[in-house]
Amino acid sequence: MNIHYLQHVPFEGLGSIEPVLRDKGHKLSSTHLYRGEELPAPADPDWLIVMGGPMGIYDDHIYDWLSSEKRFIEQVIEAGKKVLGICLGAQLIGDVLGAAVYKNRYREIGWFPIEPVPEAGLTILGPALSSSFEVFHWHGDTFDIPHGAVRLAASEACSNQGFIYDNRVVALQFHLETTFTSAQELVENCQEELDGSRYVQTAEQILADQNRFSLINKVMATVLAALEL
Repeated sequence: MNIHYLQHVPFEGLGSIEPVLRDKGHKLSSTHLYRGEELPAPADPDWLIVMGGPMGIYDDHIYDWLSSEKRFIEQVIEAGKKVLGICLGAQLIGDVLGAAVYKNRYREIGWFPIEPVPEAGLTILGPALSSSFEVFHWHGDTFDIPHGAVRLAASEACSNQGFIYDNRVVALQFHLETTFTSAQELVENCQEELDGSRYVQTAEQILADQNRFSLINKVMATVLAALEL
């Protein structure tokens, strides 16, 4: 399978996703938008992955590639391809599917549980989202659920933690792909966001237990396997 991913900043790559896909023999290609790289033709990838980033979907006036990226994601979805969006990637998918994206009441950074909704069990992600579990968060924005999509989960700080559309377009507000190393890079590059507010943990709390990353990476592998169906 030809899998293409979009990366918005140097320090938010595929994380644990890359070795899983390479081990399965998939072909990986990428567009690093912050370098000014060109997007492929929408028909080229079998599967698109849209990663996170500190910018917002409404920051077109700062990042001139955002508008073309949104059009590309929309065209890939319309072409019937599989799409996975994480954090900013999920917000971009929500935007192109017509949902509102806006500042969440709370910034949510660190380890907090999500509660899957019953409807999630009826989707291909049912095995991955069968019960409440702790995930890694780093976001200040949120989204409404697009028309025709199925809401997946909620947390105490954020009621819409993900959705799935047409059982092939997955948007996850939270991070399952983050490794200990990539979390260190996030802390280093975005430490000004660790403001001590209600749902923001300290760098020490975020990095205290490396086993947490292994656990969420296993769930990420389950999500990837579901999308391969």
